Amino acid sequence: MPGTMSQADLVADLKASMPGSDVVFSAPADADYIRQLDAAALDFSRVRPRTLVGAVTLSADISEYDAPGDLVRLKFPLWGINEKRARKPWESNYPGRLPRAYIVQGATGLQLSLEPAPNAAQIADLGSSYKFYYFAAHTIDTNATNTTILPADRGLLLLRAQAEAMKELAARNSHKPVKMRDGMNSTPRNGTPAALYEQLMDAFEAQVR
Repeated sequence: MPGTMSQADLVADLKASMPGSDVVFSAPADADYIRQLDAAALDFSRVRPRTLVGAVTLSADISEYDAPGDLVRLKFPLWGINEKRARKPWESNYPGRLPRAYIVQGATGLQLSLEPAPNAAQIADLGSSYKFYYFAAHTIDTNATNTTILPADRGLLLLRAQAEAMKELAARNSHKPVKMRDGMNSTPRNGTPAALYEQLMDAFEAQVR
């Protein structure tokens, strides 16, 4: 019976899909496998975009606000859009130029930057809640119901995590000389971790199309 989307079940199935890998990925509490699953989940934001609505509370003449912690990139703002559609450019209450939204790196993390900063008149007219659509990162949780990747994509997630494991193995072996196949004891180049990473990624990309 397939496992759930919980972190523990996903780790168990990832380990089972790579027999003997625990000799290399031996960090306590399965930290290596958890890292590989987290990296796979992060890449899912590219192939299975997750859209959420964010909001910040505006203050007059303030440009920068803390962005949501799971933000990957901004999609588009909602603040003032309905008013701009409903009103006519020749009407006195037409919103005119709205601030442009950017994501910037601040001292405490990612911030939503509005240029120019909304003024008091705009906030009184359009409201103090600045809402926007954004692409959010996928997460894997100890509780299966809090994992954001759909159960239908479970096999695809494990495939991407396997690729991540091969990438790590290739990086660990990067200091060793590369052997060409020249006899019975040499490893075929298509069986090296780097080659397996490429094969697994090709399979992953083919399945997400």
